[in-house]
Amino acid sequence: GDRHPGQPGPGSLNPNVTDEVLPGAYINLEQLLALRFRPGHPASANSRVVGNRAGVKLSKIKGRGVDFAEVRPYQPGDDIRSIDWNVTARKNKPHTKIFREERERPTLIAIDQTQNMFFGSRIRLKSVAAAEVAARIAWQNLAAGDRVGGIIFGNTNQVVHRPYRTTKAVARFLNDVSEFNNRLSNTKTANGSPADLRARVEEAMLRLRRLCKNNYRVFVLSDFSYDIGFWQTHLHQLARHNQVTVVHIYDEIEAHLPPTDHYAVTDGVDRLQFYTGDEGLRSRYEERHARHVEALTRLCLHDAMSYIAVRTEDTDLDSISWI
Repeated sequence: GDRHPGQPGPGSLNPNVTDEVLPGAYINLEQLLALRFRPGHPASANSRVVGNRAGVKLSKIKGRGVDFAEVRPYQPGDDIRSIDWNVTARKNKPHTKIFREERERPTLIAIDQTQNMFFGSRIRLKSVAAAEVAARIAWQNLAAGDRVGGIIFGNTNQVVHRPYRTTKAVARFLNDVSEFNNRLSNTKTANGSPADLRARVEEAMLRLRRLCKNNYRVFVLSDFSYDIGFWQTHLHQLARHNQVTVVHIYDEIEAHLPPTDHYAVTDGVDRLQFYTGDEGLRSRYEERHARHVEALTRLCLHDAMSYIAVRTEDTDLDSISWI
């Protein structure tokens, strides 16, 4: 049926290409809930849950806690309660036990569901790929014992979910992801101007910065289509006291033009025709994307930041750890 005016026509996307990822132009809540049972990459040693206590991960910061790190010579200011009397007696010098501190690390997921994400040429749209990755992040981190929340931003508004450590809280977050995803269409009047969309993203990033405290794990999922200076301001502020993972969602056709031929594209109102056999055009097009990716990866060369690229056609998401 004609569910949405913006849904790609027959042949644009193949919903039967793979069962490994969510295909198509839209997703629903049931699909996002089912991702809870997808195979997940095992947690790394630095992010394993301590014992069976909820919400605690091993920090690289050493302090008083329950996980023993090492014994070293006593230094002025050390807690005398941590003195290792056996080692002290054996070496005839005071030694103290050092523990790796327990730190709770809530997870926040910022997911872009604005009009720029309503695009795709292979398997699914960027908006669907972002929704699937958001669900995988949420379920993996909940299973690791973290509180999970986030912010979803669309063409006209945002919704904030404070982090909680419950399945119901994650389900509520994913329900809003699904609702925002299904509001997307290629009807211009419903989407606002490019300036309006940029203002919505700006507002969402400011709200995300207010929501983050210290030692949060923050995932930002977007195609990062605006200038790098816009993103650098917000992401570097987030990374001052939190660990930030930039998840760059893009479609292959944004990196490389399709094979030589005449093509027509439309946003639902305007129609543009172009020819991809122009080598100069192809070169400029590819260089533009490469410069943007290079600038984005340079932005992430920060001790508290990392960069992950996900294409709409990628089908090996089960192998990625989001913990």
